[in-house]
Amino acid sequence: MKRLLTGTALATLAFAGMGHADTTIELQRFFGACDTEFGNVTDVSQAVGECGIITALINKFEADNPGIDVNVTTVEWPGYDQLNAQLASRAAPDVVTMHYSAISDYQSRGLLDPVDDILAAQGIEPSAFTDAARSGVTKEGKMYGLPFDNWTMLFHVNLNLMKEAGLVNDDGTPILPTSVDELFAQGEQFKEATGKPYLVQVLANETAAYTRALYTFLQQQNSDFFADPKAVDLTTPEATAVVELLKKIYDEGLTTTGMDYAAAVSGFSNGDGGIAINGTWLIGDYVAQSEKEGTALSGGYTVYPIPQLFPGKDSTYADGHGWVLPKKDRSPEQVEAIGKLFKSLADNDFQWARTGHLPAVQAVFEMEEFQSLPHRANIAEIADTGQSLPPEVLRQFAIQDIIGEELAAAVHGDKSVEDALETAEKRINDLLDNI
Repeated sequence: MKRLLTGTALATLAFAGMGHADTTIELQRFFGACDTEFGNVTDVSQAVGECGIITALINKFEADNPGIDVNVTTVEWPGYDQLNAQLASRAAPDVVTMHYSAISDYQSRGLLDPVDDILAAQGIEPSAFTDAARSGVTKEGKMYGLPFDNWTMLFHVNLNLMKEAGLVNDDGTPILPTSVDELFAQGEQFKEATGKPYLVQVLANETAAYTRALYTFLQQQNSDFFADPKAVDLTTPEATAVVELLKKIYDEGLTTTGMDYAAAVSGFSNGDGGIAINGTWLIGDYVAQSEKEGTALSGGYTVYPIPQLFPGKDSTYADGHGWVLPKKDRSPEQVEAIGKLFKSLADNDFQWARTGHLPAVQAVFEMEEFQSLPHRANIAEIADTGQSLPPEVLRQFAIQDIIGEELAAAVHGDKSVEDALETAEKRINDLLDNI
């Protein structure tokens, strides 16, 4: 009986302590799950990759703020179907990761709370963020999220294979194409010398890669394909040239085929091709691999923006990640806790930039630590050349899927280029007409 009473008393005390100790924030994010490796890491400098660094950032915040509990739910990228269901059932989290390109969809329906007052309470001025990052979260004059980064697609280069193909300058930098013709000439040279495809691409179970390539090469041609945010124009010579380029790369065997995202990421790591067209977020991981002996990238990795292949301007499609607040009731303590979390994330933006993403906080660009990160000088121009879709364009993720589906059909020969572009344009404009 004595042991029973003692156990009951202890349980009562523990329950009472739990009742008044913590303020809980429900945070939902993508970026993967890696608790086995980084679940207890609070020294963010010891973490690598998107998943590792964001996990360590939140761990550090909790360690620095023992009265606040951040309850993290990790969702499959991009997580919007789950968020939509949560909003419909009035069970949304407090904080959610969201692409800048998706914010308008939720803000225009009154589903997000502005964060201006929360940031101001922590002494965070909008001017602290880069123009690209701040504009990504600003709608109708208010900020609807904490800017976290800007990202784009890049040329990740295996210098070991490029050297084997004779495509390296005397100073060790890769010889990259500056036109469509040069791309095919170099691609054939690489293939003949190495027996491997020139490019490693995500072409299976994927829509985003096709769409981002189309946007980038249309921007390079000064194509104002969304001059009217409610109607896309894809039946143009510029769009036709892009899809014909993508199809010719596929038809001539200059790219890997049948690889989904995971296979393409590991394929480049394993030396399956010379240049991977993939995002900023992989820089940190590939740098780490290049610093290890016995890998395909050992001592032979670098990265550059996607080259300007078309006459017009140097441009690449860019987006970014932010932290948004789904509309819901929160206690004053939760609001204050979210403000502290946002300040911690902003203060540690350099650590997040180690992934390869461009910083959202302007001051990070001036940090010697940032400037000394590998290859950052190669991609610094993206701060000026990165271009997103007009913020007034709604349903950008749905549009991405439509374009990706139609372009995949054209590249694989299931549709003509003309038919694919006409169908994509009609489907998108029907979608936007019915918003």
